[in-house]
Amino acid sequence: MELDIREPEGRISKKAVTVWRLSNTIGHGITLLVFAGLIIAGSRFGWWDWAMTVLWVFGGLTALSAVYSVFIEPVILQRTWRYGADEEFVKLRHGVITVQHQTVPMTKVQYVGLEQGPLLRKFGLYTLTVGTMGSNHSIPALPEQEAKEFRNRIARLAKIREEDE
Repeated sequence: MELDIREPEGRISKKAVTVWRLSNTIGHGITLLVFAGLIIAGSRFGWWDWAMTVLWVFGGLTALSAVYSVFIEPVILQRTWRYGADEEFVKLRHGVITVQHQTVPMTKVQYVGLEQGPLLRKFGLYTLTVGTMGSNHSIPALPEQEAKEFRNRIARLAKIREEDE
């Protein structure tokens, strides 16, 4: 018995790039400020040379990571995320180097939820979470109307599957 499972076709919002850029900028900005503070403290209080070298190296690596996380990664994530659902499965696919395909049977879905933090709220986006007994699967950055419709569709299909058995 071979299943014919089609690839998911739904795409997340293009606003996700802006949200992820802001989020990554805040996180890396705080980290870089901490490194800057430590480097200033080390210079002022005459810390060992090796400690200062380590701080400069980790600070530089953090800056390189920030460039990737702010300018490159959000675009790649937005372009590669796909999601979908039919009567039998919720399907997710994302990634470039390591592509993850997740197929969740509707019979295993226990709950479907929406989450919205401050940055997502500012841009009118939600993260949809599909929960099973053993794990959670999230679809980031869905526009409000689309997120609510998809949540209701999954809930309806999961309930129909449960009633049939």
